[in-house]
Amino acid sequence: MNKLLIQLTVRDVVFQILPSFGVSLFFAELYYKFGSFTLECLAFLVTWYGLWAIMQWIVPGKHQ
Repeated sequence: MNKLLIQLTVRDVVFQILPSFGVSLFFAELYYKFGSFTLECLAFLVTWYGLWAIMQWIVPGKHQ
């Protein structure tokens, strides 16, 4: 995990990770009411990953 965090650039964090995290958190708060913390957490993580993948396609980082 530490190696992953060290490899991140400010550009990656600002333009890909934070926006996808924020939008995912917003959707999770509004729409995910499954009655189970585990299900809501998994749905949030899937949403975050999906939006992150879209953001990586829109704003390519150093890995592309």
